[in-house]
Amino acid sequence: MTSQKHCLLLVEDNQDDVFLMKRAMSKANPDLRMHVASDGQEALDYLAGVGNYADRASCPLPQCIFLDLKLPFVHGFEVLEWIRNRPSLAHITVFVLTSSPEDRDLQRAKELGAKAYLVKPPTPQMLLQVLESVL
Repeated sequence: MTSQKHCLLLVEDNQDDVFLMKRAMSKANPDLRMHVASDGQEALDYLAGVGNYADRASCPLPQCIFLDLKLPFVHGFEVLEWIRNRPSLAHITVFVLTSSPEDRDLQRAKELGAKAYLVKPPTPQMLLQVLESVL
């Protein structure tokens, strides 16, 4: 289960949303391994493989990322831009998962290469649909 194609990264600071996402994901695809980063800096550290995330056997690069926008330390758009500026991470599909229904946020997410823009809370069916496009 540690292979890259069976791993996703959830970048979310709200523990209630993490709980709901884990629950929805377990219904959508129980075989996926989910790692959680609770802020933007932790997501960058995970993706860069530094500090606690240096061991790629236990912290593999994800095939996809569910990224909240309103994060402490480093904003979600900054994380997305950082990812897109690294050719070694270009293969990772990013889904923005946010409470913001703002058109300007949707447009910016698309400009930065997000595959989809999902408004919280996601349903298991919604997650299954977007995951099928990746897995």
